[in-house]
Amino acid sequence: MKERGATEEEIKLTVETGEKFTAKFGRIGFRRNFIFNKNWLGKFYNIKQLEVYTVKEGKDLIILTVIVKYF
Repeated sequence: MKERGATEEEIKLTVETGEKFTAKFGRIGFRRNFIFNKNWLGKFYNIKQLEVYTVKEGKDLIILTVIVKYF
């Protein structure tokens, strides 16, 4: 998470309130944009987008990976 610039709070918000979509191999993805307006790795970006990929196991969602994109 830290290496990609995502916080635990952002991941939680993405899963709870983000756009839900079907991903490969029966996985569930969630996507959400956040206002960023900061520098990341020496470049300024207005928007940070998180994609959280999960798999459902019983009643639980297991987070497999988080992808962060900057625009």
